[in-house]
Amino acid sequence: TYQLELLKDLVARGVHNVFHASLLRPCWPNDDSRFPGHQLRQIPGFGEEASEWVVDQLLSHSGKGEDAMFEVQWSMGDVT
Repeated sequence: TYQLELLKDLVARGVHNVFHASLLRPCWPNDDSRFPGHQLRQIPGFGEEASEWVVDQLLSHSGKGEDAMFEVQWSMGDVT
């Protein structure tokens, strides 16, 4: 097993720092020709602050519990 030193933010999010050797793979740099514009900050929790979004109005919903789905109008005007 290997134990890694993680950023405090990752530890606070519950990311484990111990991995079995069979789960580890060599790190290869990104292929910019296949994945142009890929940046580390695109991965949640790396390089950017958490964003807050404000709901303007709940338009509809369906399902219950874990299956619940909502149609939301955001304060910026988008509907999802």
